[in-house]
Order: sequence, then C-alpha cells, then structure tokens
Amino acid sequence: MLWNKRRVGSRVTAGCLIFFFFFFSAFHVTFAAASSGTVSQSQDDKHDVHNNQLDLREIVFIIQSQRNVFHVRQAERRRTDLLKQAHGLTEKPPVVLLLHSLSENEGDWSILPLLPDLSYSFGRNSSWIVFLEEETNVNMTNLVQVLVKFDKNKEWFLGKPLRDQESTIIHHYAFAENPSVFKYPDFAAAWALSISLVNRLAKKVKDEPLKSDFTIDLKHEVALYIWDNGKGPPLTAVPELCTESADSPQARHCATTLISEPPLCGEPVHKEDIFVGVKTCKKFHSERVPVIKETWEKDALFLEYYSDHDDPSIPTINLGVPNTERGHCGKTFAILQRFLSSSVPNTKWLLIVDDDTLISLHRLRALLSCYDPSDPVCLGERYGYGLSQGGYSYITGGGGMVFSREAVVQLLNSGCKCYSNDAPDDMVLGMCLNALGLPVTHSPLFHQARPEDYPRDFLAHQVPISFHKHWNIDPVAVFNKWLRDESRPKPSAGLNKSTKTEL
Repeated sequence: MLWNKRRVGSRVTAGCLIFFFFFFSAFHVTFAAASSGTVSQSQDDKHDVHNNQLDLREIVFIIQSQRNVFHVRQAERRRTDLLKQAHGLTEKPPVVLLLHSLSENEGDWSILPLLPDLSYSFGRNSSWIVFLEEETNVNMTNLVQVLVKFDKNKEWFLGKPLRDQESTIIHHYAFAENPSVFKYPDFAAAWALSISLVNRLAKKVKDEPLKSDFTIDLKHEVALYIWDNGKGPPLTAVPELCTESADSPQARHCATTLISEPPLCGEPVHKEDIFVGVKTCKKFHSERVPVIKETWEKDALFLEYYSDHDDPSIPTINLGVPNTERGHCGKTFAILQRFLSSSVPNTKWLLIVDDDTLISLHRLRALLSCYDPSDPVCLGERYGYGLSQGGYSYITGGGGMVFSREAVVQLLNSGCKCYSNDAPDDMVLGMCLNALGLPVTHSPLFHQARPEDYPRDFLAHQVPISFHKHWNIDPVAVFNKWLRDESRPKPSAGLNKSTKTEL
C-alpha cells in the first residue's frame, strides 16, 4: 500500500499490514440484515453473513488508543477481540488500527487532522470508518446489521447522541438559546463515518486549515465541524450504539456495550504513595478551603495548602511566589520543586489541584493501580492547543493534574520553566512534555467543569474522579452525590451557598 508523506501507519504492527493485504483482496463476505436478537455469533450467524451486500473488509476500525503502556495494552485487547470475532465469521478480517500508532503527529487524537490520511489510505476500497474507545465492546454481527441499513455511498455520521441541558463554557456557550437542539456523539458507544463523508471532509481539512486553537471537548467539536452550520450532515442517532453494560438486559439489541466499571489493575495504591498539593490564596481561605476540609481532605495522608499568605489555622505554606489572578505557573513549578525536596515525604505520585476542585482520592487510588510510577506518567483531562498546526496536548488543571515522580524528575531536569509567574501552568507543562516527547494520558473521569456542564447520559456511565468550580452550586452536596466513598458516613450538611464566590 502507498502511504502519503506523513506515513500514516508507519508504526502499525506487521499483523495489521497483513490485514491491509486482505483488505484489498477480491474476496467478498456479506452480512445479513436480520433482526439482532442475540449477541452470540453462532453457526446461523456464519450462514447469514453470505446474504447481504456489506463486505466486512469495507469497515475500518480505529481504536482511540493512547501511548501509555496501560492504554496500549487495553487497546490491543480490544483489537484482538474484534479480529477474533471477525475470524469466526470470515477468513478475511477488517482493518483494525490503533490511533496512537498511526503516525508521530501529536494532533491525531483530535481526529480531524487525520482525515486526509484516512481518505488517502481507505477512500477507494472502504465504506465505513468506525471509531471506538478502549472500553467499548463491539458485537461484530450486530454492528454490521446496523451499518447495512445505511446507504454506504451517501454521507452518514452515526452515533449515540448527547445533548447539553444548558449552555456551557466547555462548548463555548454554543446554541445558548436552545442547547439541547444540537446532537453530538458519545464516543464510548462508538461512532461511524461513511467513507463518502470522510472523503469530503478530508478535502475540506486540506483546503481550509482548521480554525480553532483549542481542543476542549473533542466529541462536540468534531460534530460541529461535520455539521458545518447546516451544510453538512447532523448526527444520526443509532439506538444499537449503546453504553449499557454488556450483561444488562437492555443490551440484547446493542451493537456496542461498555465496560462501565472504573479501571482497577490490582490493589489500589496506598495513601502514603500520594502527595497532594492544593493551590489557594488568602482570598479563598475562608470560602474554598473549608469545603476541602469537609469533603475530601480526610482521605489524604500527605496534603499541603500553598498560598501567598501564611495561615496557621489551615495551615498554609507560602512558597514565596506572589499570587496572580490567572495562570499560577510560578506556584505550580514551586510545588513541583518542593515535591522532589526533603521538605515533604518521598511519595510515588503528586496530585496538584485548585482550591475549588472536588476529587475522590479513593477512586484515584484505584485508577493509579493501572499505572507504573517508575514511568513518566502525566494523567488527567486532556486538552489540546494548535493540534492541527503542530501544537501540543496538556492536562487541564482544574480537574486535577497527576504526575509520577519520574515525570516530575524529567520535567525539572529538562530546564522547563515558566516564562512568567502568571503564565498558564497547565499549558506551559504541556509544552514542556511535548518537547520531551512525554505523552499526556487522558482520563474522561477527570472533569474541568461542574456536573451541570455535562450531559446526563454522558455521566450516567461514569464513576467520576473529579469536578471543578463552585460557581452556582453547593459543592459539598455535589461531592456527596458524585464523589463520596459510599463506605464512609455521609457528612451532615453542606456549606451555606452564600459563602461561595468564583474567580
């Protein structure tokens, strides 16, 4: 196969290259469009696949994988399952690709910059590009029965729709008058583009450089780009693309289901393995710090509050960095340096949060069981800046930034530093990580905004780790509803709403 100058797939395994050969062979396998009443692939399934018009090799699966070792392993398991199912139906499997291995381009995870390469590689011999996450279970037979309902020669954008209940900052207050009118896909349920649509979008991406500097909520931004103010297709809702648990009775008709339990790869890390740094300032000592003390502080063994003012009643530590109204880069880098000093316990993990971050340390400890602290791990909610122009990814600070000790060592040894105390700390760290070639590892369980800022259906299949901001909510009540460890007694009451302000 010929590849374009960006060499998409140059790091794809040899096994995938074999599948590409099969992909372009002349043998055709077909699938039945009978009703999907069972999820098992029986001999009847194998017989049915010879009675329709969609060749399995016309589907390209792209698993939205990441470079971290744990996530690579998860994605490879998903690929193995897809190919095993395909082998049970035909000797000629589909193409299954891992997103992180397609090229060296950091922006590939934002999908849109990748479209020209997908069109170049698959635009003539494929019918569908199906994207899925590492946790997405696929029933191959049911999925093909879904896809065969749609004319593959037309433009289709298929998925499970999400809708905003109210306008939100993470979507730049789009559709402010009626936020629920716009549909965008829940990536966890998988989503699909017909190759006709991919080809047109690829030309648009090449002819018209992508305009947005920031990638904040990818699924919403992809849908906006495809819709193109009504000139492109809206998302078509597909009921068979589900986020139900695979063993749920409601999942019988589903082509996709979800592993909804949070990752746990062994015993949760110990409390003594995590050091927590809280960024605060005198202005919020009496407003935000009491919320932390009433909710999640008791779950931290090692925690310090860093402020511009010494307050022994909390207590706070003044790092000698003046408070800034924005950015806080100087303070964050002082925390990184203190973490490696003898002034604090030697721990494996560093968590840096804002004073208006609500977080479940209990769930974080379980999640960290999947990561090796001897690797340079940088974990949180991933945003992007200038990804279509060779930009970088970064962990957005409000949801919490988690670093392994090795990551902090490499960051500081690199000479990375702030260009000013009020520079955006999360973005500066992102630039440094990009220069070092260290990946930002994304978890959708960290949230930069409040629960109200996310669709109910999106949060319904999550066990979240964090939320951010106290604006117009009772933060203690939010913590109790979304983040409290159920094994702990519930606090008696929240704080008075009138005490809360927002930057």
